[in-house]
Amino acid sequence: MMTMIDLGVSNYNKQSCVYFRKTKDLYGGLSNMCSGYPIQIDGELFLTSESLYQVCRFNEYSDIQRLIQNEKSPMSSKMKSKKYISNTRSDWDDVRVDIMNWCIRVKLKCNWNKFGNLLLSTGNKQIVEDSHKDRFWGCVVDDNNDLVGRNVLGKLLMNLRNELKSELINSNNLNLEKIENLKLFGTRVTD
Repeated sequence: MMTMIDLGVSNYNKQSCVYFRKTKDLYGGLSNMCSGYPIQIDGELFLTSESLYQVCRFNEYSDIQRLIQNEKSPMSSKMKSKKYISNTRSDWDDVRVDIMNWCIRVKLKCNWNKFGNLLLSTGNKQIVEDSHKDRFWGCVVDDNNDLVGRNVLGKLLMNLRNELKSELINSNNLNLEKIENLKLFGTRVTD
């Protein structure tokens, strides 16, 4: 199954949307880098959704996955993964959006009230990751103080929020996508 969102570039008026950059900001919990939303999968603990996302990059390398998982911060997990970039799963560009979608859904499953309430607190506003340079997952401020980029993470979060509001999902059924050949520590993830 493929996550269906518009991957085109969008412009967002900073004054009329919910945006996050720093994890300590009002909506910082929407960030993959935010601690305080631990994820447990089959007895394995991931301190942040960023750590889980980076681990998923190295499908066939349990040793690399463990090194990344054991990092104490999301940024150190991300930096650790860069050392092994040549071991990235070959279909990464094709599955990374689906994997990110899966990661934020698992984040919600493990933090139903806290993360769910944060998502719902955004109302009907556009959700945008305000980034220094990432125009794929987030947006960058332009000369008019607008946020411009693909905002893939923001779009995934808005989809998740809309499903939550419409009661299309609940804590027992998050419509978790099956990611082909997704493994954590040598075991295929089925859910």
